[in-house]
Amino acid sequence: MIDKPCRSCRGAGRRERTSKIKLKIPAGVDTGARLRSSGNGEAGVRGGPTGDLYVVLHVRAHDIFQRDGDDLICEVPISFVHAALGAEIEVPTLSGKSQIRVPGGTQPGTVFRLRGKGVKSVQGHGSGDLHVRVMVEVPTDLNSAQKAKLEEFAALCDSDVNPSIKRFFEKARNFFR
Repeated sequence: MIDKPCRSCRGAGRRERTSKIKLKIPAGVDTGARLRSSGNGEAGVRGGPTGDLYVVLHVRAHDIFQRDGDDLICEVPISFVHAALGAEIEVPTLSGKSQIRVPGGTQPGTVFRLRGKGVKSVQGHGSGDLHVRVMVEVPTDLNSAQKAKLEEFAALCDSDVNPSIKRFFEKARNFFR
């Protein structure tokens, strides 16, 4: 029993204080990763050594990229015309912009992979991939000239242009027989 405890520690032999430390966060860490800072934890009892500080990381969600391990997923909208005819499009990456070639006839949801454009591996060897999923945007506010051209295009199309539609309706017809 301590006869005259000091005011700052009230006899515990240690007191609480706030301090700032710098931590180096390695590239590629994800939510839930723990970093240890030796000797920056609570003070030891009765003059014992200080403990370690553990920091649990929470990585904020990104507006463009979704993470899957070391891989990134990015959804990029493209026009109906670019999907049908093909185009060279610009896509964002962590290191800037890249170009990918979208071939003619690309379907909605098609995924293109850019090797090594994902997140750096925490182990320090290599990077993940960037998976670019194209989302075909259907035009909405068409003027009368645009509608007329699309109707003309529709009249020129037969089942060879849209083979998936033809197969679907054949399956449906067989199902109801």
